[in-house]
Order: sequence, then C-alpha cells, then structure tokens
Amino acid sequence: GAEPRMRDAMLGFGAGVMLAACSFSLIVPALAAARAAGAGISGSGMQVAAALLIGAGALMALERWLPHDYFEFASPSAAGGLDARQLKRVWLFVTAVALHNVPEGLAIGTAFGGGLAEGQALAAGIAIQDVPEGLVIAMALRGVGYRPGFAVALGALSGLVEPVAAVGGALVVAHAAIVLPWGLAFAAGAMLFVIGHEVVPESHRGGHPRLATAGLILGFALMMMLDTTLG
Repeated sequence: GAEPRMRDAMLGFGAGVMLAACSFSLIVPALAAARAAGAGISGSGMQVAAALLIGAGALMALERWLPHDYFEFASPSAAGGLDARQLKRVWLFVTAVALHNVPEGLAIGTAFGGGLAEGQALAAGIAIQDVPEGLVIAMALRGVGYRPGFAVALGALSGLVEPVAAVGGALVVAHAAIVLPWGLAFAAGAMLFVIGHEVVPESHRGGHPRLATAGLILGFALMMMLDTTLG
C-alpha cells in the first residue's frame, strides 16, 4: 500500500540527510579543525579516523547493552502494539541526530569567539540545515505512533541543542578548538553506526528497496546542497 512505500521512502530520505550531514557537517570540518590545530595531512586523517571509530563503538555499545524496554518510558506502544525493538531503533536515531548538533554548535561558537566574520553566515546556514534534520526526527517518531505534538517538539528540541553548544564554544574558544576535531568525528561515527545498523536496513524491510534508495540519494543531494552552499 501507499503507507509502507511512503515510510520506506522517508526512512531512505532520513538516511541520506544523515549521511550528508555526517560527511559535510562533521567529517570535512573535523579534518579542517585538526589541520588548524596543527596536525599535518596524514595526522589529521588519523585523528579523525580514530575519533570516528570511537564514536561508532560508543553507539554500538549503547545499542548492545541498553535493554529494549528502557525506551518504553514515553512509549506509544500500549496503544499501537509496537515492539520495544522498533522503539529502541527510533530513539537511537533521535540520539544520533541530536548528538551531532553538539559539536556542530561548538564549531559555530568557536568561529564567533575567534572573531570570524563568517560566523554569522555559518549560523544562518546551520539553522536552515536543522530544518530537514528536525523534520526527519519528527517523521521517525510519528511513524512509530507518537503524537504529532510530541514528535514536532522533539524535532525542534534536537536543533535547540546547537545554539546552547554554540554559546559554550564561544565562551571557551581556546579549549573548544582542541576538542573540536574529536567531537565532530565522534558524532560522525555515531551517526554512521545508526545509519548502517538501523536506518538503511529498516528502510528496506517494508519491501520497497528501490524507493528507499531513491529517497536516500535525494536526501543526500538536498543536504549536501544545504551544507555546502550555506555552511
């Protein structure tokens, strides 16, 4: 029917948005930040790769050791008959998107704190990028039966993490510059784990893999465009 097809396409789209955010909002700036902090070309690559593996490992451990029923605290499953595993998958997805906003916000704050004129353009760009990310969170929560108000509020809250982190970054600009490449790449690793382990397999489970893949490419292209033209 139309609903599973739409769901697969939207999940694919979400995976594409996350993949592009991973590449252009996190990994590319992490490499640049590592070089700015004095690492050479190979050194910055090794540093970012190490942080990426640590981030992926951390989310893998979280996914493995947190019990499924831990995620039933705000669960719609009593009404919708959802299994705990599905809920856990959505909450991991929400966690990864929210988590990546912390170092992204830190990057804006560091740019502002360092007196960079492009800080303003960067802030505007990231605010616009947060729209598809918030939308993806809201759709994922809505898809597992959460009320529309709750889904939209959480989508918006995930983006609010960013200005808070930006203020922190501006206040501790000297220290933020040192941790920035690690934070960005850690978040990228966490996101990559969620995309590969949860979002892509889930988008293919409804039986419309081609539609899911088309959604992924579209999501990636849109987010890449937003990231590179606005960031």
